[in-house]
Amino acid sequence: MGDVSFNGVAIVAAVALGAPLALGLFPKLRLPAIVLEIVLGIAIGPQVLGWVSIDTPIQVLSLLGLAFLLLLAGLEVEYDRFRGRPLRLTALAYGLSFGLALLIGFGLSAGGLVRSPLLVAIVLSATSLGIVIPVLKDAGHVSTQFGQLVVAGASIAEIATIVLLSLFFSEETSSVGVRLVLLGLFGLFVLAVGVAVLGAEHFTRLSATLLRLQDTTAEIRIRASFLVLAVFVVLAEQLELEAILGAFFAGAIIKLVDRDRTMTHPQFRAKLEAVGYGVFVPFFFVATGVRFDLDALFASAETIARVPIFLAALLVARGLPALLYRPLATPTQTAAAALLQATSLSFLVVAGQIGVQLELIRPATYAALVAAGLLSVVLFPLTALRLLRTAEREPREVPEQATRPR
Repeated sequence: MGDVSFNGVAIVAAVALGAPLALGLFPKLRLPAIVLEIVLGIAIGPQVLGWVSIDTPIQVLSLLGLAFLLLLAGLEVEYDRFRGRPLRLTALAYGLSFGLALLIGFGLSAGGLVRSPLLVAIVLSATSLGIVIPVLKDAGHVSTQFGQLVVAGASIAEIATIVLLSLFFSEETSSVGVRLVLLGLFGLFVLAVGVAVLGAEHFTRLSATLLRLQDTTAEIRIRASFLVLAVFVVLAEQLELEAILGAFFAGAIIKLVDRDRTMTHPQFRAKLEAVGYGVFVPFFFVATGVRFDLDALFASAETIARVPIFLAALLVARGLPALLYRPLATPTQTAAAALLQATSLSFLVVAGQIGVQLELIRPATYAALVAAGLLSVVLFPLTALRLLRTAEREPREVPEQATRPR
């Protein structure tokens, strides 16, 4: 194997196993696994125990983890909920959220805390959909009108922030106008792939072959999904867009064309999640912890003071717009929606890394942003769950006339 060592991979794999196992042994500790994965990554990294550094195998597995994370995020978006009054409210709420985030970005820039107000606005207007959905499921609200409203709002934020980041902050030197054209070309390619896949399903022989091979060692649907992921990522890079955009739309196109999964391949989604969440995604989060610049965070009191500032900025930018949901939710549910929408970590990590690479975010600022994201994941969902338990004693739905599209 030459000079390539898998010692670090083994340690990271042990952390990836230990984090959810520890949380499972102590169920009263309601903490998302990704938080513990990042914290343990910091612990085993070069600035604490020094057991692991980012070498080639960990770097490759981390990149695959990021790709699968965005693929699975694309699969989580419920596109059929994007209609009617909920869509109008959530879209308006995101527009307000981005406006507030932009104002906060300019304020932070004027105070010398950040260099790019637009990048900060994109970061602060994001929501971790992968955390919001499990919280709603645990509370039994994911299928209610309130739950669908929150999922729709988080989904719009997920899509918009990825597109905006790719459009304005690619590492390539093309102008925004050129990137907009390239983004349109990429969208046409995604549409063409979707039409081609839907057309291929009408070929009886091909469909029968896929059905026959899907649960054998060929795992043909998983291989096809990985191919779509790889092709979309490569094409996005070739078009000078961010690779994360390709990964997300790979998941989106799979979700849109995979309409009969409950009939012909009910285990397909579970298998994809097993590959992603079971193998690759934990490597991304643990490696994020290994890369985390702990020294930069604690280098000065000023840097530490930025953590509550960024945490409050998340709550203002994503939380306040939830007030627009009041016609479709109770006051308690509205407060819970505000907290859930302000929960952000995975996109913050990804966008922050891009900002550091482009020298638009200082390492110390990035460390403070990630620390604020960690706190948002620890504090906001737990508080929202408590509020939702309180809401069990309140009417869960508003009167039907209030929900009827106008």
